[in-house]
Amino acid sequence: MRTVLLVVGKTVEPHFVTAINDYLQRAKRYLSFDMEVIPELKNTKSLSEEVQKEKEGELILKALQPGDVVVLLDEGGKEMRSVEFADYMKRKMNTVNKRLVFVIGGPYGFASKVYAAAQEKISLSRMTFSHQMVRLIFVEQLYRAMSILAGSPYHHE
Repeated sequence: MRTVLLVVGKTVEPHFVTAINDYLQRAKRYLSFDMEVIPELKNTKSLSEEVQKEKEGELILKALQPGDVVVLLDEGGKEMRSVEFADYMKRKMNTVNKRLVFVIGGPYGFASKVYAAAQEKISLSRMTFSHQMVRLIFVEQLYRAMSILAGSPYHHE
């Protein structure tokens, strides 16, 4: 199984780039994992939120492949403790044949057609974070889940 974090727009803050890359490399010790970046829309000031979501949605759907298991990182998704997320990843590693794709949308969320294409939704918190911070939190939690499964001392109960 290949795991992908699909994001809209580049991470621009240098401290986030450094930390995200660190956890990406750590996670790759345990599983095939990459972050794919969909280019940010240009000239969005003239677009309504709904039109922006639709255009981003088209780009997200274009990046998906047949057989992908799509999981949206969404405030309305299921919340899990880190140990529960580790169990979730273990189940996915045993059942997903191709790609497990986690998606972080743009600033206004997802278009309805992206929700329709997804199999699941996960929430990292009920709090709101910047999209760049969500990327860091997710890759850290993925690394934490993998280290839990490997019996590493990184996570403490």
